[in-house]
Amino acid sequence: MDIGPLELVALVVLAVIIFGPDKLPKVVRDVSRFIRKVREFSDSAKEDIRSELGPEFKDFEFEDLNPKTFVRKHVLDSDELGLKEIRNGFDLRKEMAEVADSVHGRESDPPQGSSGASGATPPSLSKGDSSTPDLLRKREEPRRDERPPFDSDAT
Repeated sequence: MDIGPLELVALVVLAVIIFGPDKLPKVVRDVSRFIRKVREFSDSAKEDIRSELGPEFKDFEFEDLNPKTFVRKHVLDSDELGLKEIRNGFDLRKEMAEVADSVHGRESDPPQGSSGASGATPPSLSKGDSSTPDLLRKREEPRRDERPPFDSDAT
């Protein structure tokens, strides 16, 4: 909890107004005693749980039960799954450039270090196959006096 000096002064003034200067010391003692008892109860409950779990959970921290802390500690910081290698090997800009090139019909550079890829065009995209249109082929620009092709679905 982060309380600044101005907020602390405001809380003291509010407490004096609500409880009065006569009862304020007793209220402060009661609140501090209550907080101390809650902390003692929490510490004893943690120790009971640790003792019941056994020696294999001696390093167990209750803060690890927070999902953010758990993921950060067990997934992001440890490299048991090889996630750092995967994260470092993935280049989002390169992938997006390849997608953009294929959409615009441009030839992209072949992936470096790819083994097993023969570079052959899939059968559905080969030039000789007339049953499916070649979506990767760039259209020729029409001449100035030529009308563009009519697309009934676009109108």
